[in-house]
Amino acid sequence: MPAPEIAASAWLNTAEPLSLETLRGRVVAIFAFQRKCEGCIQLSLPQARELWESFDRADLAVIGLHCPFESSSRSDKEALRQFLDEHNLKFPVAMDADGESWQPETFARYSMQGTPTLVLVGRNGTRRMQRMGHVSDILLGAAIQELIDEPA
Repeated sequence: MPAPEIAASAWLNTAEPLSLETLRGRVVAIFAFQRKCEGCIQLSLPQARELWESFDRADLAVIGLHCPFESSSRSDKEALRQFLDEHNLKFPVAMDADGESWQPETFARYSMQGTPTLVLVGRNGTRRMQRMGHVSDILLGAAIQELIDEPA
């Protein structure tokens, strides 16, 4: 089953909006986070930065998904831009769109339970892993390499 598309109100660190459809053929790592989430700041986002810097972008796309529960924070593009600059995060980041309930749209599409949440999408566009909380570097690296080694 195809991974749900990202519903973004805006994108940062990319010249144009991204979609899972246009990234098909690459493995995609989506890191769902909030600016005020300590687990995101201390563990998840540095791990995303390391992947962004280490893997060939032809094989792996790294995407941040900013999905705070307060809708006012979802629309504060300048605050998010400053946060990304302060933490030296250069990979593309989607600002999750408002959903029908308290949950942001993409967060709800993936039935996420909180942040940080990691989603891995295979080269064929299917969701292959979804975990809330920190995933060890060794486990994540092995999972990504396994997906990269699969035929597109």
